[in-house]
Amino acid sequence: MKTILLIEDDRDLNAGLTYDLEMEHYNVFSAFTLAEGQSILDSGTPDLILLDGNLPDGDGFDFCRKVKSKQEIPVIFLTARDMEQEEMQGFDCGADDYITKPFKMPILHRRIQAAFRKTGAREERSLYDDGYLRIDFDQMTAVRDNETLTMTPTEFKILRLLIVNADKVLTKRLLLEKIWDNSGNFVDEHTVAVNINRLRKKIESQGHVYIKTLYGVGYQWKNGGSLEK
Repeated sequence: MKTILLIEDDRDLNAGLTYDLEMEHYNVFSAFTLAEGQSILDSGTPDLILLDGNLPDGDGFDFCRKVKSKQEIPVIFLTARDMEQEEMQGFDCGADDYITKPFKMPILHRRIQAAFRKTGAREERSLYDDGYLRIDFDQMTAVRDNETLTMTPTEFKILRLLIVNADKVLTKRLLLEKIWDNSGNFVDEHTVAVNINRLRKKIESQGHVYIKTLYGVGYQWKNGGSLEK
């Protein structure tokens, strides 16, 4: 499952795009400002960025230039700025494509697929397997020591976020923002703790401890394994 970072300050459009892309089996992290987008980038590398040209806290073109100077991530602009000069500016800062609003979703899907082909991005198996615990995020299945586990979609999301950021400390606030904030439902840090405890009961046993708690800070995946590509 490929990951898309969506940076769009129009909340209705953001929610609509997130829903549509998730229905197309993309894992979407949404942000409403460049600062939020940068925070998500700092904790992991998405496969593609959908970027508005005008954000409340800065210019998308400058942000694209900064990203491209450090990482080779496909960037597609979604913007109402339809002047030819501005479109050229988008490509000059390193964008892979430029789509003016309004646009039709099938067109966006094709542009995303083209961006992946252009960069040679390979399909991700999204499989974790350390011999004791096996998690297939594409098939949404989990097996512990040959025992099939029953997992919720939220638990799979938490696991994936922990595993792809193995050995990094993920704060409760970060988990809240990435797992729950996109749904628009109000939750607090207690919700994170409850879900982590449920996960531990399902995947851990004596001699197999995966999730380390840093009290007052957050959680850390400590097994040492990683997702297969």
